This record gives sequence, C-alpha cells and structure tokens, in this order.
Amino acid sequence: MNPADLLMAPMAGAEHREVGGVKLDFMRAGAARVKRVVYPPDFRWSRNMKPIVGTELCQHAHVGFLAQGQLRIEYADGAAETFTAPQVVVITPGHDGWVLGNEPAVMIEFDFEGETMQRLGLENLHQQSGSNQ
Repeated sequence: MNPADLLMAPMAGAEHREVGGVKLDFMRAGAARVKRVVYPPDFRWSRNMKPIVGTELCQHAHVGFLAQGQLRIEYADGAAETFTAPQVVVITPGHDGWVLGNEPAVMIEFDFEGETMQRLGLENLHQQSGSNQ
C-alpha cells in the first residue's frame, strides 16, 4: 500500500466524526487527544465551518504536524502563514484557514480541548515573528 493510502486508512479504535466536510479521527492519550484531521481540497473555514460554529473566525488552537498538503491561515489583523507538508503547525485562535492546491491537507493534531493554549503555554494572540508571509 502506498504511504498516502496508509495516511488515510481507517484507524482501529479511533472515534470518527465528519463536520463541514472535515474528517476527524481521534483517540484519548491521557489528558490529551491525538487527532487525524483531513481537510478536503476545497475546504475554507469561513465557508464550511462558520455557519456551523457561528463565530466570525475559528477560535480553536491547532498544534500538530502537517503530514500532507498545504494550509493557508489568515488572522483578523491580516497576518498570514502558509504551511506546507511536512511541517510542524502552531495556529492560535482567531483565524480563517483554507486548503491550497488539489490534494487534501492531513494534519496530526494534539489538543487538550478547551485548555490547549494554556496547557501548551501558547500566547493568547498569534506571533507574527517567524510567520511565513
């Protein structure tokens, strides 16, 4: 089986959900969750998730490893980052995001649900230094 197929294969023992076209598979690991998040090629948070969530921007922190694809993130102040696999990803709350290109973006994400920012020692606002404009 080719590596891309393995990346998308069913995960034994994982809980599966689909929200706004995004496929989520996750398992508990102590106090955290480890998630595989598959964003389809045409995904954009403001178009696909905003009507479901009801906030102007995504208010979740995303920390993990982008294993496939590209993501573009823009914050309310106009700061932007592009993540290209393979790459570690840290995205703070208050952003819009979308998939670049024609392949799904697959991220392995670690979170503590509502406590991710605090537990991982992330700042409340995004950091523009070091961002990929």
